[in-house]
Amino acid sequence: MNVRRLIPTAAVAGAVALGLTALSACSSSDAAEGGKDGKLDVVASFYPMQFLAEEIGGTHVSVTTLTKPGAEPHDLELSPRQIGGLSDADYILFLKGVQPAVDDAVAQAGVENTVDASKLTGLESHGSEVGHDHGHDEGEEHGHEEGGLDPHIWLDPVKYAEVAKGVGKSLEKADPGHAADYRKNTDTLVGRLKELDTAYATGLKSTATRTFITTHSAFGYLAERYGLTQEGIAGIDPEAEPSPARIDDIHSVAVKSNATTVFFETLASDKTAKTLAKDLGLKTGVLDPLEGITDKSAGADYIEVMKSNLTALQKALGAK
Repeated sequence: MNVRRLIPTAAVAGAVALGLTALSACSSSDAAEGGKDGKLDVVASFYPMQFLAEEIGGTHVSVTTLTKPGAEPHDLELSPRQIGGLSDADYILFLKGVQPAVDDAVAQAGVENTVDASKLTGLESHGSEVGHDHGHDEGEEHGHEEGGLDPHIWLDPVKYAEVAKGVGKSLEKADPGHAADYRKNTDTLVGRLKELDTAYATGLKSTATRTFITTHSAFGYLAERYGLTQEGIAGIDPEAEPSPARIDDIHSVAVKSNATTVFFETLASDKTAKTLAKDLGLKTGVLDPLEGITDKSAGADYIEVMKSNLTALQKALGAK
């Protein structure tokens, strides 16, 4: 990963001051426009957090996301205005360990109702065989790099439901006047996630192979939940280059496991996947880590894309 992905704390602090100055000269900021209509002004770090905020918050929240559709979340760099605007939010929802720039900016913002989704469920280690580096200098501590923890909890419907419950409770606390609606919306979303979990468990119960190959090792929680084995070409970082040794390992795994497909994602380069698939005589396919929704996504929201991922896995694994 390039060092440019990290905004140093000192720079963030300076940008906060700069951003606040800019805000004083404007009628409103991108992250503060929701307050005008009496709604809770919510800032979400990237799509999985945005989806939760919108589904649970419903008509009582105005949600702004820091990551534009189509942008690779891990690469996000915040503008001074975005950083400064964070301090005007009523509620911030982020996932520590995915976006270093956001982690630093949120820490500087000092918003009372700030929720770190990684604290709402248990994190585990996945994909450690190829490591993970967001470009931090020595001595800097950030989320999963320090403990080797995988932040991709939203790709497991069960863990995502746990996070949803925590978000619901935190919104009740932030906006007690609408607590009943937040509880209702949380229950509805958790019910949909339970249905999704059942669909995955049933749809992947019997397959010709249990191993899938992917360029982005984002699916560790999903694989563990449904008894599959994820073989990541380049680890948790979607832009990392695999080592020659890892490429050799993937060759061996593909042969032994009867893998049929090398998966890639729409927000990152498919070059490695296509090269490896060609060498092995395998097919390629899309397995979406749902870090953002674009017109290339196989669905309009989290639920739809997760169902498309299930279909892709069933085809690749030879579901019976």
